[in-house]
Amino acid sequence: MSNYIVTSTFCLWATMLASGFLYQGQSGSQPQSNAPELSLSRQATVTTEPIVLETPGGKLFGSLEAPKSSAPLPVALIIAGSGPTDRNGNTRGIPGAVNNLKYLAEGLAAQGIASVRYDKRGVAESIKAATSESELRFETYIDDAVLWGKQLRADKRFSSVIIIGHSEGSLIGMVAAQKMNADAFISISGAGRPAPQALLDQLKGKLPADLQTKVEMITKSLSEGKIVEDTPPALDALFRRSVQPYLISYFKYDPAKEIAKLSIPVLIAQGTTDIQVPAQDANLLAQAKPSAKLLMIEGMNHVLKEAPAEQEKQMKSYTDPSLPVAPKLIDGISSFIKTVKK
Repeated sequence: MSNYIVTSTFCLWATMLASGFLYQGQSGSQPQSNAPELSLSRQATVTTEPIVLETPGGKLFGSLEAPKSSAPLPVALIIAGSGPTDRNGNTRGIPGAVNNLKYLAEGLAAQGIASVRYDKRGVAESIKAATSESELRFETYIDDAVLWGKQLRADKRFSSVIIIGHSEGSLIGMVAAQKMNADAFISISGAGRPAPQALLDQLKGKLPADLQTKVEMITKSLSEGKIVEDTPPALDALFRRSVQPYLISYFKYDPAKEIAKLSIPVLIAQGTTDIQVPAQDANLLAQAKPSAKLLMIEGMNHVLKEAPAEQEKQMKSYTDPSLPVAPKLIDGISSFIKTVKK
């Protein structure tokens, strides 16, 4: 992979657009948590159990985190971001573990809210459900989320179904929420701009002039639904031929337009030290959906941890499982969900 592309671990949309790169050399193992063991009181009140979704393309595997209750509970479907990201929020290729989605689920359970998080198609335990890179489409992930939502809707243990999408999962979630009539939608660190615009903004000033021109040309072509055959090797990580159909399917969605279509309660959560998706994206989503609640969390970064903007401390937060999810995020989401009418 060219050093022009990987200028840092987190600054480029190269990794965020790499959902088509999921299926090469992955294993089903998941990083272990270094978090403290669950207290005996929590073990007595919260259960974690496996949950499986049957799809035409194979089985998807996840975890149901739920407080013990005789009454139906609200359940949140947590959708991970881009790349080979598992149910806990950990990404193959990044050392250590972040466990942000796992900790989010545990925090919600402590507040009386059930959740399901799952290994995306082709990732970890769901690896056997992988499709070929050239056949993958953005709609594949949307369809999977819709099927999960419908399964939860039919489960009598749950009173309402709320979609939570993190990063790229935000766009997946807002489209899925329309298709399965979710009771509410929550975006966490979601882009407010179409992917082509966000990609160009991320790469601006980070490439040699000739490659920058090529990126602009290729992005324009893909946005128009046209395959580009002669991509330079230095841009293979982003634009190799086999991933272009996925990018074409992805590029046609505008987050601002999709969130505006929702007629359900919406929460937009964003951290102020997110170096992947800036705060302006949350503001764009809020402008597109004026009825939405905007939750800006001071000092929270893209992986939902409290961290300053300095690169060294940001990188540590991406690989250190001992760091908790920002408490204000859990409190804000829990309060919002409890206002959702059943």
